[in-house]
Amino acid sequence: MVGAFTTQICVGQFDVQLTLGDFRFVLQSPIRVLKSGVDIGGWEPSKWPDAAFYDLMNVEVTGSSFKDHETLSIQFEGGLELLLREDPGPHESMQIIVGKNPGTVYIV
Repeated sequence: MVGAFTTQICVGQFDVQLTLGDFRFVLQSPIRVLKSGVDIGGWEPSKWPDAAFYDLMNVEVTGSSFKDHETLSIQFEGGLELLLREDPGPHESMQIIVGKNPGTVYIV
């Protein structure tokens, strides 16, 4: 994923889909956007995402790491960071699709 760019952000009432090169994330749990470690916005189900998501478009991924066993951090150039947190509720809250259609699907 490093070196890929954010090419698409799709917003539904109960999910957000992000495309980063050959990786697509389908999320039903809250998302946070940070800039230089400061929270600048996010998304949660049934809400429109904050304008901070515009800052992610066409920006290169510089790294990724796990903050803990539930939170994936994706770092972008310009000090941007996306925090994707798996919701430990009774349903899956994150799907990661790797590769072109149909790709390999990982459900968290």
